[in-house]
Amino acid sequence: MEYFPAPLETLVEQFARLPGIGGKTAQRLAFFVLGLPAEDVNAFASALVDAKKNITLCPVCQNFTAGGLCPICASEKRDASTICVVADPRDVAAMERSREYQGRYHVLHGVISPLNRVGPEDLAIRPLLERVQAGGVAEVIMATNPDTEGEATAMYLARLLRPLGVKVTRLAYGIPVGGHLEFADEATLLRALEGRREL
Repeated sequence: MEYFPAPLETLVEQFARLPGIGGKTAQRLAFFVLGLPAEDVNAFASALVDAKKNITLCPVCQNFTAGGLCPICASEKRDASTICVVADPRDVAAMERSREYQGRYHVLHGVISPLNRVGPEDLAIRPLLERVQAGGVAEVIMATNPDTEGEATAMYLARLLRPLGVKVTRLAYGIPVGGHLEFADEATLLRALEGRREL
């Protein structure tokens, strides 16, 4: 039995399709939207339609852009000889928050995951290889997540890139800042030891 009018049920269903949004949260969001003034709802809907229509992929790094090159690829200040490979555009934002990395990026839009039927052909690997083959790239940094899929993707790309004469590195992983050794698992401690550096 439906408790709400059909348009409200549809709105709740659409919110529930978003990742991390359950039924109660979807309902809460739907009621919030209904409580907004009409101009705010129109602005929200317009922003959704505008983003879907105007956001494209950068022809160089495959990151999101509003047409043409993304701001990072267009910047003359960025080091074009270093490419940081990430799985998702959100990872670019995370790296940029550190304000330490001054190179460029390449977004794969996923990782190799046989269980989810995602193979190398489903990722933006060919544009990466073309960038490296074009020359001028000295180092490719693998910055995929340190899980099974991320590691498999990094290893697969490393095998493809090494014959092209480019240095392939992996982000160091280990004990987080503010963490305690007693709470670290064996894999984290191993990574911390492997990634150690001289002081």
